[in-house]
Amino acid sequence: MQRHADLRSNPQLLVPGAVRVICVSINYLPPESDFDTEWQRLEDPSQAVVSMYARGRDYHKVLRNRLQEFAQVIEEKIGAFGYRVFTDSAPLMEVELARKAGLGWRGKHTLLLNRESGSTFFLGEILVDVPLPIDLEQDEHCGTCQSCIDICPTQAITAPYQLDARRCISYLTIENPEAIPIEFRSAMGNRVYGCDDCQLICPWNKFAKRSELPDFAQRHGLGHASLLHLWSWTESEFEQRHEGSAIRRIGYSLWRRNLAVAMGNALASPKTDAADKALIHQALSNALSSADSLVAEHIEWALKAD
Repeated sequence: MQRHADLRSNPQLLVPGAVRVICVSINYLPPESDFDTEWQRLEDPSQAVVSMYARGRDYHKVLRNRLQEFAQVIEEKIGAFGYRVFTDSAPLMEVELARKAGLGWRGKHTLLLNRESGSTFFLGEILVDVPLPIDLEQDEHCGTCQSCIDICPTQAITAPYQLDARRCISYLTIENPEAIPIEFRSAMGNRVYGCDDCQLICPWNKFAKRSELPDFAQRHGLGHASLLHLWSWTESEFEQRHEGSAIRRIGYSLWRRNLAVAMGNALASPKTDAADKALIHQALSNALSSADSLVAEHIEWALKAD
């Protein structure tokens, strides 16, 4: 974020001549998702929990294509104009822009909240050189609630509206290219890609809307896969099954790193039955000799938990 602070503070550096930002949202909650089931899976250490947004197709591609079509529709009505579309694809302060555009208010977990759809939506933007009317901002509606702060496994929400990304499981399992810090591994539990806890607990997500797009329906059983099943994937299977998925971007090594931590937590948990522990221990041991140094370090940590 520091590297691109100038771009974040001035979108005109990204799109010279831009004077407005059209902000949009699109619901992503898979049709089969159920928050009660999500909590149950988090309590079962043998299960692999993938953040709900990542179980379908890569939202970057889906939303960017739709934004491009939207811009072309505008062009048909007003004539040629300067624009560029974005969805989590450039150093834009997306949530803050969406808040200013009236799409919601900033929750204490720093995500955008909307009274009609909670927080389970993606954001996208079109920077334009047309001086469109400006929408009104929404009032905040979090009140005294701090459920998201209390539920965070790693206490990454350090104060209302303040997030230490270095502690956040979503950052640790997706953006962090190095070893998972030891002090956060146990808190990760069985979360192998992202974390939804602060959204699952949020009262406003009782209004979360299911997506009507088949693109966001879960693929390859990611909503109910076990750790052992995902660990059994070869690198070619990982590449093939995550084709068109946001998960593919982290690569096979980081995927295995995350799974190894979760498997270590399963070995350490009294909730894991003896048969599963034996299978997990064997699977980790079998993979150790051929693992790269990053994955091997996490496998060794996991085996010590048994």
